[in-house]
Amino acid sequence: MSIIAIPSMGSGGLNDEMSPRFGRCASFTFVEMENNEIKAVKTVPNPAANAMGGAGVQATQIIGNNGAEAIIVGFLGPNAASGLNALNIKIFQAPNKAITIKEVMNLYIEGKLQMITTSNVASHFGMGGVGRGMGGRGQGMGRGNQP
Repeated sequence: MSIIAIPSMGSGGLNDEMSPRFGRCASFTFVEMENNEIKAVKTVPNPAANAMGGAGVQATQIIGNNGAEAIIVGFLGPNAASGLNALNIKIFQAPNKAITIKEVMNLYIEGKLQMITTSNVASHFGMGGVGRGMGGRGQGMGRGNQP
């Protein structure tokens, strides 16, 4: 029996959409597999979803505490990747598109997901609420030299 973890957009489950964000997903869906068949599904809310920092590390602890042997991810930062590797959790790359948990599990069962060992985004990639300034673009009248 093996347990596969998948970040979920909503409350989790096979019909939920997979979240591309690992540390800041709403919940995790844990799928118990035996002989390439789904035997059980459990969902766990992600308390790190709105954390000020360290969401990837906190999410990694959730994965480890729930006995996962593998995880399927969209975007994964360096701290989370290091933590998952330290726990000997196999990391698989999900397709870069909207996909349900059941669809991504079918790809996993068919052996169509690539295993990765490092992050695929920079640190703090998934943080929301980071504003973008105007870059110093002035809105003046541009009158130049007046005689």
